[in-house]
Amino acid sequence: MALPRRTYGPKDWLQWLSPVPNPDLVTRSGALLYMEDVTVSFDGFKAIDKLNFYVDDGELRCVIGPNGAGKSTMMDIITGKTRPDKGSVFYGQRLDLLKMSEPEIAQAGIGRKFQKPSVFETQSVFHNLELAMAGSKKVLPTLKAKLKGEDRDRISEVLEIIGLEEECWRDAGSLSHGQKQWLEIGMLLMQRPKLLLIDEPVAGMTHQEMNRTGELVTSLAGKHSVVVVEHDMDFVRSIARKVTVLHQGSVLAEGTMDQIQHDPRVVEVYLGEAAC
Repeated sequence: MALPRRTYGPKDWLQWLSPVPNPDLVTRSGALLYMEDVTVSFDGFKAIDKLNFYVDDGELRCVIGPNGAGKSTMMDIITGKTRPDKGSVFYGQRLDLLKMSEPEIAQAGIGRKFQKPSVFETQSVFHNLELAMAGSKKVLPTLKAKLKGEDRDRISEVLEIIGLEEECWRDAGSLSHGQKQWLEIGMLLMQRPKLLLIDEPVAGMTHQEMNRTGELVTSLAGKHSVVVVEHDMDFVRSIARKVTVLHQGSVLAEGTMDQIQHDPRVVEVYLGEAAC
């Protein structure tokens, strides 16, 4: 049973804009994110059922599974949009995410990119990155404020990471679909998150854009923990270091891509004969 998807727009970005997180709150050795025995029901349907999910510091993790497996609901729980019926969710071994609001979670260093790009289309690429960095939630005062040298350096650094240096002063609305996706990732990077949640980043992309997105995502691992939810298995194979398969709200299998695609349970419920 597939749950209805919520759509998001630029207004959602405003509540996520936050100062740089305190590294003392989130920098610990070992696992960065803990989800244990998490269950969520909607009108009697268990979208998440006794889920145990752990992400290590600096890890790149791909999450796959059929529609209705609980992938988006899992990310909603991590970011505070959905509260579970039971279970525990800890970040950095000390922060209980179930006791924090959405803005508090974002400020602690968790950033999320939704499937549909949510950028400020009438603003330039540069100003989109500037807005994402700003502590103020008001757009006009932020645009009128003078940037410090280190702020400009940070924007330049992120422009290079996302490959949009030459598009710096173009309106975001004139970018290609893939470029908008990269810009939104850049907006998250402006907040220096420790954990990035990226939902279906290559949907609707050209083959060339998909390759560039794979390079971008893999370059982020190490400095950040990155969780990618994706249905395009060619893309997953190109970036996967560890894969988690969700089915009926819980973990069906976990391991390398080679292990996953030869697991009979995964082949049966998701990958099909083409995986073998």
